[in-house]
Amino acid sequence: MLVGFLGAVVTFSESVRAEAIEQPVETASPAILQLSNLDAAATTVEEWAVQSELYLAQSQIQVIRVQVNATETGLAIILETAEGELAAPSTSVVGNALIADISNAGLALPEGEEFQQANPAEGIAFVSVTPRGNGIRIAITGIDAPPTAAVTPETQQFVLSITPGTETAAIDDEAIQIVATGEQEDGYRVSEAATATRTDTPLRDIPQSIQVIPRQVIEDQGATRVEEVLQNAVGVASAADTRAASSSYVIRGFDSSTTLRNGFRIPTGGNGTAARVQTPSNLERIEILRGPAAVLYGTGEPGGIINFVTRQPLRDPSYAIDLTAGSYSFYQGAIDLSGPLTADEQLLYRFNASYENYGSFADFVDGELISIAPIVRYEFSENTALSFSYEYTHIDQAAYSGLPIDPIAFELPRDRNYNEPDDDRLDSTDHALILSFEHEFSDSLSLNSAVSAVFSEGQNNGFGLFNFDPQTNLWERYSRIGETYSTTYTWQTDFISRFNTGSIEHQLLVGLELSTSDSRTSVFESTVNSAINVLDPIYGEPFLPRDDYTFINPNSTDTVGIYLQDQITLLSNLKLLLGGRYDSIHQTSEISEFFEGTRTENTNDFSNQAFSPRVGIVYQPIEPISLYASFSQSFVPNNTTTREGELIDPTRGTQYEVGVRAEFGNLAANLAAYEITKTNILTTDPDDPNFTIPVGEVRSRGIEFDIGGEILPGWNLFASAFINEAIVTEDNTLPEGDRLRDAPDEGASLWTTYEFQDGDLQGLGFGLGLFYVGDREAELPNDFVIPSYVRADAALFYRRNNWRVALNFKNLTSTRYYENANYGLFVSAPFTVLGTISVQF
Repeated sequence: MLVGFLGAVVTFSESVRAEAIEQPVETASPAILQLSNLDAAATTVEEWAVQSELYLAQSQIQVIRVQVNATETGLAIILETAEGELAAPSTSVVGNALIADISNAGLALPEGEEFQQANPAEGIAFVSVTPRGNGIRIAITGIDAPPTAAVTPETQQFVLSITPGTETAAIDDEAIQIVATGEQEDGYRVSEAATATRTDTPLRDIPQSIQVIPRQVIEDQGATRVEEVLQNAVGVASAADTRAASSSYVIRGFDSSTTLRNGFRIPTGGNGTAARVQTPSNLERIEILRGPAAVLYGTGEPGGIINFVTRQPLRDPSYAIDLTAGSYSFYQGAIDLSGPLTADEQLLYRFNASYENYGSFADFVDGELISIAPIVRYEFSENTALSFSYEYTHIDQAAYSGLPIDPIAFELPRDRNYNEPDDDRLDSTDHALILSFEHEFSDSLSLNSAVSAVFSEGQNNGFGLFNFDPQTNLWERYSRIGETYSTTYTWQTDFISRFNTGSIEHQLLVGLELSTSDSRTSVFESTVNSAINVLDPIYGEPFLPRDDYTFINPNSTDTVGIYLQDQITLLSNLKLLLGGRYDSIHQTSEISEFFEGTRTENTNDFSNQAFSPRVGIVYQPIEPISLYASFSQSFVPNNTTTREGELIDPTRGTQYEVGVRAEFGNLAANLAAYEITKTNILTTDPDDPNFTIPVGEVRSRGIEFDIGGEILPGWNLFASAFINEAIVTEDNTLPEGDRLRDAPDEGASLWTTYEFQDGDLQGLGFGLGLFYVGDREAELPNDFVIPSYVRADAALFYRRNNWRVALNFKNLTSTRYYENANYGLFVSAPFTVLGTISVQF
């Protein structure tokens, strides 16, 4: 099925591409390189590099002359080409500089490889035209503020009309849209990320698979939960849906217990705590690092980690309001305010807040979600800054346990909810604070230090469901009250040093992480069970007193992590990454259990140490292509002993990965192949079933592909595909060859939008999404398959000046599919419509 899906995507893309290049002769399109122009097939890397460079040179439009002429309003920058029409530039602002990148251009100037001119007009300090990747970059630096520009494209000539900027200048309606944010706005393509190395590193220099879902994708898809955003991530499967207070994820076949907020670990929570709830309204992007990440972040599963990067203060004032309403009584309002608080612009702020009130297609389910996220940043100088951020998240929602993990789920009504209408509620609150300090001692030495505190509490009242009997169609349940409290403090400090040893460049990272967390889970249950018939449910079961069973489990964990990483540039096109981390973890767990008049107490105290290495290499035969290979490891403490009383070593994950990353114009793609082996997994001791031994092993192998960016002006693409085999390879009780739970064997996603760039339809756009997930096993041992599905989404939007309206259509065909939540199957929502109005001041 995946092959057919990809074939349809390729056919669609090729047909649209063919229409795009079949233009009249008058448009003077660049000459297309013919196969006959190439020499015989390359047989060596050197020959391939020469032919690749020849192709790029012939597919680019060559700029043969640059002129800078003063005008009454500023100046005009004229680019003359040998033939053809240059593409519309993508623009950004850095300080007082207006940056315009043209993707399909090369420089062939008689005076050299670049053009520069100082003080060309009043208010303009410098103009430069330089090569950048497969295109060129025009940088116009203003004296008091970044200038504005209007584009006049003509055949064999390209004119930028520049107007010097002032601190109060407004952008003309017909000018290039500039987002002066201090952030790099990359649209559907992001060029850098910090999650993989804890430094701002170009993705092309990272020897491990990393995917970034940018802000524009989140907005275009009308996402209201991060679970919806992560449907775009290759190899990531959700284990719950939007009606759950929190979700878990499966990456490369393994449950991901590690999610980060701005590089800090998010507590896993329990009983519906809000610690793992992330509202997309405050997210700038989501970074997914696939494969072991213990070298920088400590204990975690080998599949990967997810880092939620929040929106940061802007230097230029920005005020935005979003209002959304849709199916099933969904209402959301959000504000996003930012700018300087002082005249000298040293104190910046950002305030983001959202409120949701929603119902559901599922019976009895409603709720509200509140998110408040202010942040202030004070820049003492160009080299020193202090930031403080706070996030408050509160969720109050009716409980939903889904449908039984049994074939009967496929026959039950889609809206059926077996929780009680009145008694089953989730109520949780999360407070997250981060104080960070940045200082550059010099161009070669900097310090980043931050302290994080997270306080979470949650309560889950209602009926637990378990032990479904397919013979009687009865689903047993018990009344319970679950309460969770957790506190986590973390301190991270990184020193980054840049230096050379001869001709070899180094970027050395030395870091220390200290973390302490305390949690308390209390469960009060009734031992008197009832049952509900899934075919003919009768509600109104009384909520019983909570004195039959009590379980209290306070835990404390202290972690010390020391890590070292060196990003080494051996040659301009050959880079080496070496890293290692040593962790020492001490955990204390107390269990107090009261059952049928008998109380038992048990205290466990464990200490674990582990070293996690990573080695990677990147080779770039030509600038747009990166070939990489890497080795990395992860660990998770087992915190148990054998029957002889010996502490069992941590579970280990080991990954080997190879891949290729390509960047052509405004498109970037990544292809990766990997094998992960997880060893030292606990299995039942055949000599004493009351104990375990570490002889279990599982293996995950797969191939992943993702691509994102701008195909043509106004046409964006974000797509991925993967094949994965995650199986049990050794175990005492599980059959070898069984597939790991919730690990689809294949999947693919496609999201594409087109927005008219000029004419009467300028600003009108539409989007289409297709999402395919293959078969998954719901349990181990394998005895129940969750079937594959294809879902289709669409969007229609119109943006003009400072406002935007959008309609998002989700699950166009009302496809019925399922997500596994351990205790039940969550069925998908049918066709859903959301309407959004956004205004920016």
